[in-house]
Amino acid sequence: MAEVVLEKRNRPILKQEIAFAIVHLIPLAAIWTGATLFDWIVCAALYVFRMFWITGGYHRYFAHKSYKTSRFFQFWIAFFAMTSAQKGALWWAAHHRHHHRHSDTPKDPHSMKLYGFWYSHVGWIIGPDYKETDFKTIGDFAKYPELVWLNKHYLVPPTILAIAVTALGAYVNGGSILLFFTHHGLSTLFIGFFLSTVLTYHGTFTINSIMHKFGKQRYESGDESKNSLWLALLTLGEGWHNNHHYYEVAARQGFFWWEIDLTYYGLKVLSWFGLIWDLRGVPKHIKYSKNKEHAKELAQEMKQNAA
Repeated sequence: MAEVVLEKRNRPILKQEIAFAIVHLIPLAAIWTGATLFDWIVCAALYVFRMFWITGGYHRYFAHKSYKTSRFFQFWIAFFAMTSAQKGALWWAAHHRHHHRHSDTPKDPHSMKLYGFWYSHVGWIIGPDYKETDFKTIGDFAKYPELVWLNKHYLVPPTILAIAVTALGAYVNGGSILLFFTHHGLSTLFIGFFLSTVLTYHGTFTINSIMHKFGKQRYESGDESKNSLWLALLTLGEGWHNNHHYYEVAARQGFFWWEIDLTYYGLKVLSWFGLIWDLRGVPKHIKYSKNKEHAKELAQEMKQNAA
């Protein structure tokens, strides 16, 4: 069974591979335009900005519903996350839910254990097998027409961001937005937008691939998920991946105070302003129980006692 699935998933889809390659090559155009300090600042800022909305939006809100928000603000969460050019929020969350249900089995969209580094890292997203959105898996959010529209037109947010970044670069680097199509604006587009997009791609994809190979496993989660401080820093907290696979509904993935989780800190700030609320924590019986089945039993006992 695994061999059949693997053979199917290795099929190339040339159009998407070319587009993906072009996005990676565009930053090299800065060889001709040059790059200013401002361009590099924009690159770093957009990496952090988009990584936060990927982890706090795509992942912890749409995929796992680890906190609540208003219908108005959930649209903007989706919009900001989708500036990363990682397809639609409904598409992203549906596939991630599927990953959790079948982690490191033949039905997992991106298992490094079964399909190797390349496929688990980028092959699955540019291949033909996971092109469509599974609306049945994401039905709780697919009932909102504005999210369905945004999911269908997933290139709108990154296009708007790219235009805004180029105009800002023209103004800061050249003194006028009329210099949009000169090296003043284009250098910010190449470095500020496209390079940060590529870096955000691979920062996100490391969680699918190497976080199921390298690091330490605290909990018996039934798969290959690991924890890594370095990847937690790189991905604003997603590196506590074994924690997350053990108890996926928590808004905080760094279960202990010394496990740095920058996305969670950002979500807490948003909660102070009333933009989001009811952030799910990590119960002590979960935190200190290393066997997943035991943790489920304890959680069930708590529900029964509460009832």
